[in-house]
Amino acid sequence: MAVTQEEIVAGLGEIVNEIAGIPAEDVELDKSFTDDLDVDSLSMVEVVVAAEERFGVKIPDDDVKNLKTVRDAADYILKHQS
Repeated sequence: MAVTQEEIVAGLGEIVNEIAGIPAEDVELDKSFTDDLDVDSLSMVEVVVAAEERFGVKIPDDDVKNLKTVRDAADYILKHQS
């Protein structure tokens, strides 16, 4: 079942909260994972793996480097969900 952008952002918020300890409500579309949410490259791998499991998408390593903001990740998941 397809999820909405709002559901994806909420899910990413929960994931970032678990991994980086950032409050889920601070995870917004315009936030940068590295600059605003303190997600380093190692933590980003954990975020990606958790997002893949949660949303049923595969995010190849080559695409991860393009996911700079929460909006980038949400748009990617929206486009690639089955």
